[in-house]
Order: sequence, then C-alpha cells, then structure tokens
Amino acid sequence: MSYRIELITRDGASFGFACAPDQDVLAAAAAASITLPSQCGRGSCGACHASVTAGTYTLGAHGPDALAPGDGHAVLLCRTTPSSDLRIAAPYDRAKVLLQPVAVRRARIVALETIADNTRRLELQLDADDANGSAAEFAAGQFVELALPGTADGGGGEVRRPFSLANTGNWEGRLEFLIRLRPEGAFSAYLRERARIGDALVVHGPQGGFGLIDESLRPRWFVAGGTGLAPVLSMLRRMAEYGETNEARLFFGVNRASELFLLDALRALQVTLPQLRVELCVREPHDRDDAWLGTPVDALAAALAGCTVAPDIYACGPPAMVSAAQAAAFAAQVPAAQFVSERFTA
Repeated sequence: MSYRIELITRDGASFGFACAPDQDVLAAAAAASITLPSQCGRGSCGACHASVTAGTYTLGAHGPDALAPGDGHAVLLCRTTPSSDLRIAAPYDRAKVLLQPVAVRRARIVALETIADNTRRLELQLDADDANGSAAEFAAGQFVELALPGTADGGGGEVRRPFSLANTGNWEGRLEFLIRLRPEGAFSAYLRERARIGDALVVHGPQGGFGLIDESLRPRWFVAGGTGLAPVLSMLRRMAEYGETNEARLFFGVNRASELFLLDALRALQVTLPQLRVELCVREPHDRDDAWLGTPVDALAAALAGCTVAPDIYACGPPAMVSAAQAAAFAAQVPAAQFVSERFTA
C-alpha cells in the first residue's frame, strides 16, 4: 500500500511520487529520483520545511527551532509520514528540485582571512571536471556541504557541515563563504587550527531552497543576523549583476560592534545597486554613529510600521531571530507567501 504525494513548487511546477505509510516524504521523493531541498534529515535544521494543503499525516519528533511557531500547516518532509494522499506546497521554485543526486566535487582553499571577531571568510576554487569544467553553478541563496578533511575514510563516515554561498554563480569556479567559528565546532576547529591555503576539500552541492522570488516586482527587504549575511549578500549581488530595479533594503545585525564585517563590500555593492539601503544594527551599546542600537528585527518592525507596500522579506540567521522577523511581518500583515527564510542551526 502506498499514498500519492503531489508537491507543488512556488512557481507552479508539480512533482508526483508514491510514499509508503511508514516512509517519510523526503525519502519517498529520493526513491523516485527527486532530490528536494534538505540538509540534516533528522528534523533539526528546518531546511526541508513545507506546508501540507490537503490530506492527513503524522509529523514526527523534531528540533524546537526547526519550524516557525504558529503555522499549523508547516511540516518537515524528513519527519512527515502520510496516512492519506497528500498535497504539499513547497516554498521554493522548480529550479531548486533536482532530478539527480546532489553533485560531489573537489576544491582547494585559495583564501582564508579573519574579517571580524570569530568570523572567517573562506574562498575555494573548484577543480575542473568532465561535466562542469571549473564552473560554479548555483542559485543565489543556496548552500553547499563541506566535508571535514580526514574524515572520509575514518571509519565513521564523512563529517560535513553546511555553509551558505556569499558570491554568485561564475565560470571561474569560485565559492565564497562567511563562517562563524564556534567553540566546539569540528569545522571551526579545522579553520582555526589546521586550515592552510591549498588544502583540498570535498564539496556537496549546491543545495537548498532559499532564494529570491524571481518574478516579483515588490520591494525586497533582507534581514541578516551575523553570517546569515552570506546568502543575502549572494542575492543582492545577483540583483546587481542582473540590473534589477526592485527597491532593496538590508537590516544587518550583530551582537557587538566588533562583529560587523564586510562593510566595504556593502558600500561597493551600493555603487552598482544604488537603490540598496543598508541599516547596520548592533544589539549591545556602542559608539558607532552609523548603526542602530538594537536588533535587525527591531529595525524591521520600525520600518514596517511606516510601510505602504508590503515587501518581500528574506530572513536568514539564528532561529530566534528568524521567528521574531516572521512575527513582525505577520503583525504588519505581510502575506505569508512574501516571507522567505533560512534558519542557521548549530
């Protein structure tokens, strides 16, 4: 016995596949050679969130930060098992659905620098292969998984960590990342202690459904917490490359002023994207005259209070920040379909 699953993407594409009663939807899609945006597969990260619009199901145990509170239709596909046929609305476009396995490529470190307190900028150069040459093809907002060197043959399986891309797709094969160093993080320890220019890394991706609503002419507002700036920067850079004219506003927040980074890059971006307004936000008291005292969500809520046209809002950062941004958008009556998010979970 199996149930029919119909998944409909944001731009109206439909994917159908069978799912057994004891099988989660994400695994059923993979068995049908459909790779949906996901990451951990254990209900922790929230990357496979979607909404069930018809049918009955069971939502299994999952992390407290994986889903936004208050949305009774939201599910994690890796934790959803059907008890009837299901219709599911996906928060991403058809282009984010792969009809083949996630690509695996090799790359080398070409740049590694400290850009703020406990924050590194990492740049990789992809090796050329028969299928892609050296090109780096991905959509703005997506992430890749980087395998920790030395773990592939260690007997315990490959240790991978997901990181969003800060640049845009390019023929040169360049991948740029902004990485927060965590005290107990395995990949953080590698970057802090052992990483060197020339080191080889294995790259799994691109992956993920976070990204721009391409056909929208509405204003685009971005809320970024810490290294949540990476995919936002990718999307803003894509807007500049495409010459897009949507009003753009960035609320970029950190805890302390010493954690701000890439301010020169943001100023340079405003030259090529002149409609971009950047609002820096620092939660703790500071002496900067160019930064809001408070969180990026505080600044977002204040801006929404005086807004006459509901913008598309893109939020990326810690789960609590994303949930707060979603609550602010809901309070300002921004339609749910105009709020797009990605949560950075440890």
